[in-house]
Amino acid sequence: MKKLDNLFIGFMLFSMFFGAGNLIFPPFLGAQSGTNFWLAIAGFIVTGVGLPIAVIFAVSLVKGGAQAMGDRVHPIFSTAFMVAVYLSIGPFLAIPRNTNVAFEMGVTPFLSGSTNTSLYLLVYSFVFFALVYVISLNPTKMEKYMGRFIAPVLLLSMVVLIVVGLVQLDAPLQSPSELYNSGAFFTGFLEGYNTMDALASLAFGIVILTAIQKKGVQGRVQLRTNTFKAAVVAGVLLTVVYVSLGLIGAKMAVNGSFEDGTDILSSVATLLFGQSGTALLGVIFTLACFTTVVGLTTACGQYFSKLIPKTSYRTVVLLVSLVGFTLSNLGLAQILKVSVPFLVTAYPLTIVLILLAFFSRLFSHSKKVYATTMLFTGVFAALSGLETFGVDLGPIDAVRNMLPFSSVGLEWVAPALVGFVVGLLFTKFTKQETVVEKSELKAS
Repeated sequence: MKKLDNLFIGFMLFSMFFGAGNLIFPPFLGAQSGTNFWLAIAGFIVTGVGLPIAVIFAVSLVKGGAQAMGDRVHPIFSTAFMVAVYLSIGPFLAIPRNTNVAFEMGVTPFLSGSTNTSLYLLVYSFVFFALVYVISLNPTKMEKYMGRFIAPVLLLSMVVLIVVGLVQLDAPLQSPSELYNSGAFFTGFLEGYNTMDALASLAFGIVILTAIQKKGVQGRVQLRTNTFKAAVVAGVLLTVVYVSLGLIGAKMAVNGSFEDGTDILSSVATLLFGQSGTALLGVIFTLACFTTVVGLTTACGQYFSKLIPKTSYRTVVLLVSLVGFTLSNLGLAQILKVSVPFLVTAYPLTIVLILLAFFSRLFSHSKKVYATTMLFTGVFAALSGLETFGVDLGPIDAVRNMLPFSSVGLEWVAPALVGFVVGLLFTKFTKQETVVEKSELKAS
C-alpha cells in the first residue's frame, strides 16, 4: 500500500474520531486547569488519544476483532458488551449528541433569537441524516469522501482558528479551578472519557481494516502494520489539535467564566474574526460532527448486519439514521445526562479488556484470568456509574471511598488487580484450563 494511502486513511480515522466532544472538552479543560494545564492535558491525551489508538491496534491483533476479545471473557459478555457499546456510540448517545452540537454551533447563531428553534432543528437533522444515509451506504468510498475531501477542509479550518488564536491571544495562564487544583492529571484522564473515542475505536477498528483491505492488503502482519501507521497519523493530529484548543481555552480564561467549551470557542471566533468567525466555527463543527456520525453509522451497519445475518447492511444504516434523527430532536441536555454515567461504567471495562489483550500471552490466554478481572472491574465500574447517575449507594459508597485511587475517580483499579490475581490463582490450581481457540492464537 502506498504511503499516501496510509496518510489518507489516517485522515479518515481522524475525521471519524473528531466530533463534538473532541472540540468542546479541550478548551474547557484549558480554561479550568490554568497553570496546571500541561498536567491536565497530559491526562486527557492518555485516554483521549493513547487509549483509542491502543484499542485500534489491539483490534488488529486479534482475528475477529473486538468481538473475539470479548469472547475471551465469555461469548454472552462479548455480545452484550459490544451491543451496548455500538448502541451508545451509535444511535442512542454519540450520534444524536454530534447532530445537536452541529446544529447549535452551525445554525443557531444565525437564527437571531427565533422561537422556532425546534422546527429548524427538525429540518436540519432531516437533511443531515439524509446525507449521512447516502454516504454510509457505500463504506468502500469513505476513504475517498472523508480522507481526501472532507478531512483536509476540516483540518484547514482548524489550522486557521488555532494559528490565529495562539498568535493573537497572549494572556498568562490563570490559577486553576478547584477541580484542577490538585490531581490535575487524573482529572484530565477522566475528562478524556467524554470524547467516547476509546469506545468508538472498538467499532472503527473493523472499518479501518476494511479500508486497508480494499487497497489490496491481505496478510495479517501487513494489515497490522498499515493499521498502526494510519492510527499514528490520526493520533498525532488529535494530539496537536487537543493541545492547541486547550491552550486557547487557557488563554481565554482571563476574559471571565464560561459555561462550556462551545461558549469558549464561540467567544474566541467572535473576538478574532467577528461575524465571519461564527461562520468559520459553524463549518468546523458541522464537518467534524458529520464525519463522526458517518463513521459511527457505518460501523453500526457493519456490526449489526453480521450479528443478525437476516438484516442487511442497508437496513441497519436506515434504522440507525432514523433512530438518530428521532433522538436528536429531544435536545442535547437529555442526551448528556445519560451519557456520562454510561461512560464511567464502560471505560474501565474497555481499558482492562485492552490491557488483557496486550499481555494475554503472559498468562497463556487464560479465560479464567479474563473472566475474574472483568468481573471485579465491572462491579465497581457499575457502582461508579450508578453514583454518577445520582443513585444513593449508602454504606457501599463508604467502602468504595476506602479503595486506593478513589479520590481521583479510579477506584476500579484495585479491584481489577485483585481480580487478575484471583484469575491467576484459579489457573494455577485448576488441572484443566480453558484457553482461547488455537486458530485465534495463531492469528494473534
